[in-house]
Amino acid sequence: MLERVTELAGRILPDRPVASVTIIDGDRSSTAAASGDLALELDELQYRLGGGPCLEAARTGRATVVTDTRTEPRWPAWGAEAATRGCGGTLSHPLPGRQLVTGSLNLYAGDSPLADDRTRALVSRLATYAVGPVSNAYLYETAVERAEHLAAALEHRGVIDQAKGILMERYKLTADQAFQLLARVSMESNTKVRDIAARFVLTGQLRPD
Repeated sequence: MLERVTELAGRILPDRPVASVTIIDGDRSSTAAASGDLALELDELQYRLGGGPCLEAARTGRATVVTDTRTEPRWPAWGAEAATRGCGGTLSHPLPGRQLVTGSLNLYAGDSPLADDRTRALVSRLATYAVGPVSNAYLYETAVERAEHLAAALEHRGVIDQAKGILMERYKLTADQAFQLLARVSMESNTKVRDIAARFVLTGQLRPD
């Protein structure tokens, strides 16, 4: 879907710009799709430099326009490199902020302006199309991560409960006393409770030799 959006942008907008979709995840920025090598290369240059129109749009939630890369004062190093590669102007539009992802749809053109009202309206619609699959992917990854954490928590709880049961039977302790014993050994040995419990269930030893 993202590839289709970037390809469509090149077909319907003036000067047939190349397009890309930038995604920011924490401190990491990446290009999820690009309709040409130029878009990918100019995106990645911004990531290396730590600034540029695509990052500005994604971070601020506002469309960012570069009318002339040769005289761009905000990112002169990036602008100069973009100009040498035949990119005269850019338009980066943020992905809709109501979603769970941060990013932008970026257009890189030759000499034609990209800031007219018609172009802005079209790019805004394309950004709305682009954010759907990105948001869905984010939700899927989040669900998988939560499921993995839950599975790990259940596994850890299971081995801790096993260790508590053995201690209760062996030393006639209550459930709370058994857990407190595991916790004390954990603190004394600077080892996680689940690791103490797993070793005890496997070897019958609370403390390492």
